[in-house]
Amino acid sequence: MIAAENDAIKGAKVGGMADVIRDLPPALAKVDVCVDVAMPNYGFIAKDNNAEFIAKVVVKFGANLETIDVYKMPAPFLTATGLQDKSTQDTSSQGKSIELTSSVYLFDHHLFNSPDNQVYTEGAPDRPFAEDATKFALFNLVVAQAYIDAVIAPVDILHMHDWHAGMLVMLRAFASEYAALKALPCVFSIHNLALQGIRPIREDVSSFTAWFPELTMKLTQAQKIQISDPRYAHCINPMKMGIELSDKVHLVSPTYANEVLMASDHQNGFFGGEGLEGSLLDKHHRGDVVGILNGCIYETQATHDQVSHDQESKVSQVSKVSKVAKSVKPVSSKQIAQVFEHSQQAVIKWLGKSEYVKAVDQIALTRLQMLMAKQSKPSVACDFLMTSVGRLTDQKVLLLRQANGNSGSILQSVLQRLKQAKPKAIFILLGSGDKQIAAEFQKVAANNDNFVFLNGYDDSLSTSLYQYGELFMMPSSFEPCGISQLLAMKHGQVCIAHGVGGLRDTIADKYNGWLFEGNNLQHQAQQLLLVLEQALTMHNDNPDEYLAMRQSASEVRFTWHKVAQEYLEKLYSS
Repeated sequence: MIAAENDAIKGAKVGGMADVIRDLPPALAKVDVCVDVAMPNYGFIAKDNNAEFIAKVVVKFGANLETIDVYKMPAPFLTATGLQDKSTQDTSSQGKSIELTSSVYLFDHHLFNSPDNQVYTEGAPDRPFAEDATKFALFNLVVAQAYIDAVIAPVDILHMHDWHAGMLVMLRAFASEYAALKALPCVFSIHNLALQGIRPIREDVSSFTAWFPELTMKLTQAQKIQISDPRYAHCINPMKMGIELSDKVHLVSPTYANEVLMASDHQNGFFGGEGLEGSLLDKHHRGDVVGILNGCIYETQATHDQVSHDQESKVSQVSKVSKVAKSVKPVSSKQIAQVFEHSQQAVIKWLGKSEYVKAVDQIALTRLQMLMAKQSKPSVACDFLMTSVGRLTDQKVLLLRQANGNSGSILQSVLQRLKQAKPKAIFILLGSGDKQIAAEFQKVAANNDNFVFLNGYDDSLSTSLYQYGELFMMPSSFEPCGISQLLAMKHGQVCIAHGVGGLRDTIADKYNGWLFEGNNLQHQAQQLLLVLEQALTMHNDNPDEYLAMRQSASEVRFTWHKVAQEYLEKLYSS
């Protein structure tokens, strides 16, 4: 697997891809598939993990010869689960015994390093992806060279993840020096089609011609079309390279695999193929587009792999897991106080890393202090937590930013409806990302005493929010799979979510959560408010029914074991 992120390694996570690279390899190991992972070192991973230096690899990149150091370490995901020593017997004609171990190969070069050891670089608005595209172009090139040089152990399948690995698929297809890679089946996984790594073909230091000048001159017109962006003829598109030139394309949920076959219509709130629907449709017609839902780690595994969303089988299948799932109980005042305390600790930790106090943190601290003081007094203590955890991007919160007449934004309307239905309820939103969105939410937080906006991320705090919230808000405009809703449901929190992508595949409407839809952004936003009212009304008028819905959410299982079996059957079989 070639990937940019890996949550098994501290500091190497940004999005959901990192969770997949952490959780999928140990699941595949249990079905006798050994996974090695190649990724950039980012300037710190090898040192922090005592990785072993194994080789130097030299490649021609642009006009220069670049030397890249390669390190190797045991895969932390397998070490942590006790699978690192697993072995199996090779059944090939050679009959050799092969030890099933998994490694992480780390590639170290100054171009792979970012300030503060960040995985990605925040580029200039007029040169999107410039630094990162150069980084991953060199990374892809050196991985290909390392395999040809036998620095990397032989494999049976290449599995690329997102645009960051798209140029390796291209090198496999078009560069004669890497033609040996064509013998290896190639799977290309799309975790988020909205990010494609588009860069100019030429006339920029971060361009295809600057990286691969000799290869550029050798490409045929047909090959140039395969790597060019369909909307911007003067640009290459690494995501398109992965789609066009791989053997199979994998999307991280069945619904998302269908959505990307249709053109996006952003004005009306539909996010589909993002300009690449033509390439995906061609692949789909050949039977090479596969949707497999991501899994989730459960402390208590269910007796079946997944609760069906078929209405007729829900009750019978849920009864099978009720014996092993924890009994969900109402959230106590003490537990809510713990969330406030964890929130306060997280903000203080963020402040400790900054030279100055940000207004958004000061607003949050002040609000939390007031809430903690009230929590010991039953007459005014918070009695209901609504939560949200996710990146501050339009993918996640575009609907909350929509205007709603004189009420301000939809977020403002959400808070008003929450206060009307449950005067002592609090909405806590944890997230970082877009600075403009953060500024908007900061103003809302300053003017609404039932809203705490925590502008950052803290793993321990997110767990508290999943555990002790009773209603999780996930109004994503598109969601390839989604991890937050799976974590919330696992802890017995019901979700309000947009009925798209993996959200539709994991939440059964009015059974273990609420889904809303709409023909355009305003319609979607109004439907969000409508289902919010339905959820709050049920909690007020039928608390036992609401608790039963929470129990149902906690009993759903989407196991990585089932995912691994689907990978074997649908992606890795010949």
